[in-house]
Amino acid sequence: MSLDDNWITEVCEDGGSAFSLKGEHKLFEEQSPYQHVEVFETDTYGNLMLIDGCTMVSTRDNFLYHEMMSHPVLFMHPAPRRVAIIGGGDCGTLREVLKHPEVRHVTQIDIDEAVTRAALAHFPELCEANDDARAELLFIDGIQWMKDAEPGSLDVIIVDSTDPIGPGEVLFTPEFYAACHRALGDDGLVVQQSESPLIHMAVLERMYRSLKAARFSDARTLFFPQPIYPTGWWSATIGAKHGTLGEFRRADVETRHFGTTYYNAAIHTAAFAEPEFFRKARDEWWQTG
Repeated sequence: MSLDDNWITEVCEDGGSAFSLKGEHKLFEEQSPYQHVEVFETDTYGNLMLIDGCTMVSTRDNFLYHEMMSHPVLFMHPAPRRVAIIGGGDCGTLREVLKHPEVRHVTQIDIDEAVTRAALAHFPELCEANDDARAELLFIDGIQWMKDAEPGSLDVIIVDSTDPIGPGEVLFTPEFYAACHRALGDDGLVVQQSESPLIHMAVLERMYRSLKAARFSDARTLFFPQPIYPTGWWSATIGAKHGTLGEFRRADVETRHFGTTYYNAAIHTAAFAEPEFFRKARDEWWQTG
């Protein structure tokens, strides 16, 4: 990340590109034992959180990511009552999950409490559900928590993770997915952010092959815009413990009693439409994985 002439810039080396927002006033900074957390005030996107110099969340566009990481997978499960969120320290995904009245308990496990402190101070709207009686926030190692989870104890696992580098790399391995597989019930689903299909196809390939190696029966990727992330085009990938993916509780989406900004039944269907280059690659990964 660089800050020059009132522009906050993240350079994406692997994409040969950069993203900038105008603004200079720093609202928060903490070097935790795990990472460097900053929040800036921008001119047009509200507040912007960066972790180790990478854009994470903004006031203006976070609804895209948080809604698409939560509602599609929850409406694809027949009865999502027990949910775990690995990561997600800004608490936006937690807020969206807890909009679902059928959800009885959500455990959010993020190793770095500094991220949640920054969100509470500068993104309070994302933390509106933190005191919900169904929510449990843990600041411990989520990977170890998943390994220790009781078999069959979860319906949905949401991996709201950092990029697959450094400590986050293990979240994209067959060993981690095997722990998720064991912790899920028979109808269980896992969803994980899966980077940009435009420049991160190697990450997606690794995820598909790892999910298959961990004995997930099917996997599908959904796509959505995300302006502050590299290329502005992002994805999340869902794995099914058993059965095939495709159907969702459309009637429940259309009659839901909570508001969304982006997600609806039409968006759900459209998000799973695959670009031709991706469809061909995914078929190969799954058949040869």
